[in-house]
Amino acid sequence: MHRCNKPSLLAPCTRLRFHTVNMSNSEDPKVTTTPHIVKEELLVEGKWVKLEKTTYVDQAGNTRVWETAKRTTRRSNTEADGVGIIALLKRTLHKDCVVMVKQFRPPLGSFTLEFPAGLIDKGETAEAAALRELKEETGYKGEVVGVTPVTCLDPGLSNSTTHTVLVNINGDDVENIHPVQQLGDGEFVEVILLPLDGFQAKIDDLLRREKIVADAKVYIFAMGMAQAFFKPRELPVLKQ
Repeated sequence: MHRCNKPSLLAPCTRLRFHTVNMSNSEDPKVTTTPHIVKEELLVEGKWVKLEKTTYVDQAGNTRVWETAKRTTRRSNTEADGVGIIALLKRTLHKDCVVMVKQFRPPLGSFTLEFPAGLIDKGETAEAAALRELKEETGYKGEVVGVTPVTCLDPGLSNSTTHTVLVNINGDDVENIHPVQQLGDGEFVEVILLPLDGFQAKIDDLLRREKIVADAKVYIFAMGMAQAFFKPRELPVLKQ
């Protein structure tokens, strides 16, 4: 396996090999067909979300029913509902920081720690949506340095999808020294800067001090960064 000597947040190693392990179980139902959707029936629809009854055929040929939540705002000719933004603030004589947002989320009845994010408007690219949402929610102006493919968010519940956009912010730029949010009516977003150095530990400390829930994407990113910068003597070397 190719190994990057110096892991970087915004310059990931590109030469990776993935291995698929085939596992079988004699008790598993015999696969006889390709799973597919038969029909989708609307149960209830609100302004932003709708609930559908999804009838599908599984691998064993059985017809089954699923309850599916969908956004009503997905634009035509796109596979993604929105964007999530991993923004890295770089300033002279300061540690690099990840720009986070804290806001109250009614479904949880709690404050959450998240990456800046938002829906893609009609005619927007993922890059343009990310820069717009970053400016609105945090006040920072950034530069896009990477975009992921379309990824799912909670596939057991919803068809909601997103692009994760990597952004660099020049903190020495005049516009970014005193950033001004451009929030809409009813939006209350607190900007939180967490140093990339010891990122997971900083999140753990915040969770201990405040009644707040970390978004799964945030915490998984933090775990990934912790693994990227681990000391070789602390973990066994993986061989293939």
